[in-house]
Amino acid sequence: MKPKTYQGQDITIPGTLNIFIALAAYSVATLCLWSAGRAEHWWQYLIAVLCFSYVGNTIFSLLHESVHRTFHHRRWVNDLFGVFSAAFFPTGFTLQRAFHLGHHRRNRTDVEMFDMYYPSDSRAMKFLQMYTILLGVYWTSAPIAGLAYLFCPWLLNIPLLRSSDPRIQRMSADAMLSGIENVNPWRARAELLFTLCSHVALCHFFGLSFWAWLGCYWAFAVNWGSLQYADHAWTKRDIRNGAWNLRVNPVVHWIFLHYHHHKAHHQHPQVPWCHLHKFVDPAEERPRHFALWLRMWKGPTLTSEARPQDLDEDFEQALYQGP
Repeated sequence: MKPKTYQGQDITIPGTLNIFIALAAYSVATLCLWSAGRAEHWWQYLIAVLCFSYVGNTIFSLLHESVHRTFHHRRWVNDLFGVFSAAFFPTGFTLQRAFHLGHHRRNRTDVEMFDMYYPSDSRAMKFLQMYTILLGVYWTSAPIAGLAYLFCPWLLNIPLLRSSDPRIQRMSADAMLSGIENVNPWRARAELLFTLCSHVALCHFFGLSFWAWLGCYWAFAVNWGSLQYADHAWTKRDIRNGAWNLRVNPVVHWIFLHYHHHKAHHQHPQVPWCHLHKFVDPAEERPRHFALWLRMWKGPTLTSEARPQDLDEDFEQALYQGP
């Protein structure tokens, strides 16, 4: 494969490495689920659950690469592993791509401002949103939306989610769901059906109880949620620059495949995970993830800042086409 460059830097996709990491992560995640279901002592269960919470984030980071078409230079390989990684989340690859690319277009706008609120907002609702992220409840929106799209798509159009009322729209559900209107419904449902069958098979063949499954995924949801908004909280209200390059334990940084370099990612979404460090400005503020996570528990703060400007067309083209 011919090396790719961007702004004078090598950004060649590490396809073979990504495949190796993916297969290893899938294996470890499956082992964790099996161990949780067979654990005879609480400490064995706890180890399995904690390990799953971390390797689940490795798989999510690989899904994130597939979404941006930076997992592998061959599109069919990129999308195939995207389907497998999405199944572990669990969600569908096509839906996740629509939701995530929409996030890149809405970042730090009113509908994705969970860390602050306007005087006209419901303070109670804003606090509720923040705590659903921190407690792992926010993660449930992906599998629930997937099941609804697969079996009862009309549920995704109920007024509670799609109302034009600004108070409803600032809950972000309408903005997120707007991305599914342009996806291939047959492909999206086929992927979701694969995800559902995969988890039914896992539970059946491993003798995995629902509660053992839920324990693993709830631990993952809390771990995942601790980062999913910490990397945006109280940043500049700018769609492209509204994120942090967080500092974190080096081991965790590698487990998450440098997902903490989130500002660099938002500025350069076509850059694969292993090259993001080349686009991190060492002179910029880089708060610690743990400190920011603790601050989030205090809840959202009042603001009067204006919404950010829209993205330029050149950036949107790079966002959707990949490298």
